[in-house]
Amino acid sequence: MRISIIVPVFNEAQLLRSSLARLRERAPEAEIIIADGGSSDGTANLAVGFCDKVVTTGPNRAIQMNAGASTADGDILWFVHVDAEIPWDCLEEIERIMDDPNVAGGFFRIRLPQNLVYRLTDSFAHYAGILLRMRCGDHGIFCRRTVFVDVGGFPEVPLMEDVEFFRRVQGRGRVISSHKRIMVSPRRYETIGPVRLTLAYGLIAALYVLGIPLKKLAVIYKRTCCK
Repeated sequence: MRISIIVPVFNEAQLLRSSLARLRERAPEAEIIIADGGSSDGTANLAVGFCDKVVTTGPNRAIQMNAGASTADGDILWFVHVDAEIPWDCLEEIERIMDDPNVAGGFFRIRLPQNLVYRLTDSFAHYAGILLRMRCGDHGIFCRRTVFVDVGGFPEVPLMEDVEFFRRVQGRGRVISSHKRIMVSPRRYETIGPVRLTLAYGLIAALYVLGIPLKKLAVIYKRTCCK
């Protein structure tokens, strides 16, 4: 069972090489693919020699991940954010989960730095995800290549492409939550404000479940979650 890790990036020159070094250290046997969205800071060039493959597309995360997956050699496709810190023994954990042929895919629970607001955010993300049957890309979603092809990859939508993809994978078999955790970078929380961003994410998730069009959600996201 070979695992391919697809990492979508855009203008991540500052942290790319340190992130790839950590990724290689903790997943030494995996194929690592950088899917660059047309960075202007040399990100794609910096990735050469620190990963197995580099693909370049336009700046759209769904397109980037689909392009990376199309070049992957692995039986299992694992989508990881560049600023995430994956757990030790992660490949063995994925292999354990995927050893069951009835399992279509899985994900990791996230962990944020230790303070009260981040603890609440972590718990909110976990239990809201269970209630709403949704997980975002920072959970490190993985699935069988056959399932990825069967569901058509990530839908090229304005927002929530990871949630839409996750729900489609759920329709193809069991999706298992790992007991291990991915450490999520707090950089967006620190930029926007942890309380504001947590509330914004909750609002967008609720509106998504209520069926608000993704184009409208994308507008709300840009107003509340970006600077």
